[in-house]
Amino acid sequence: MKVNLKAIVIQIVILVFTPLFIFSQNDIMTNDWANLKKYDSENKQLSTTPSSNRIVFMGDSITEFWKVNDSSFFDKSKINRGISGQTTSQMMLRFPQDVISLKPKAVIILAGINDIAENTGPISNEGILENIISMTELAKANNIKVVLCSVLPANRFNWNSKISPSNRVIELNKMIQSYTVKNKIIYVDFYSQMVDDEDGLQKRFGEDGVHPNKEGYLLMKSIVNEAIEKL
Repeated sequence: MKVNLKAIVIQIVILVFTPLFIFSQNDIMTNDWANLKKYDSENKQLSTTPSSNRIVFMGDSITEFWKVNDSSFFDKSKINRGISGQTTSQMMLRFPQDVISLKPKAVIILAGINDIAENTGPISNEGILENIISMTELAKANNIKVVLCSVLPANRFNWNSKISPSNRVIELNKMIQSYTVKNKIIYVDFYSQMVDDEDGLQKRFGEDGVHPNKEGYLLMKSIVNEAIEKL
């Protein structure tokens, strides 16, 4: 079997440096920067019940709220591991326990919008892509298939009005898609079916300009199901 040295290095770095993000000298037990504890008990239960058809959805609030708006979609085989507000740097730190440890058939990654919003500080599109690639490499090294999703359209952030995200979203999606083509990875294009004529999220799919509503999630389900059938 071919050894993926890059994935091994990434995993070592995560294991070594994660504690530095989690614990501070003044607040040892409460500063969980990557929110590693959120799904801890659920992960322990799932790790004892392996499933050959398990698919993990890794993401931010768009993923987390998906289960709230369409709970029936997330059955025993579809595991939601979205955490509101998270960036790809945080997701990468919790990837081993929230994805790898569950031994899924595949992982579906929808991430990047909070990086553009600078939720954990400024980061370039290249940096965002590198984090997504790192998660992809870790998954592949553990024989987990990967599906990468486009970032949903957005032309404003209610929580950070100084940023105009539309151009960066477009550029990041081009970068993600290019990477999937070169590496023969399934790409899910939510963007083109949800964008309006101002490069934002169509109002019928979401009222706040970032998060989908029930109609938006129904569309996303139909799109992602096509990708799942290809696995």
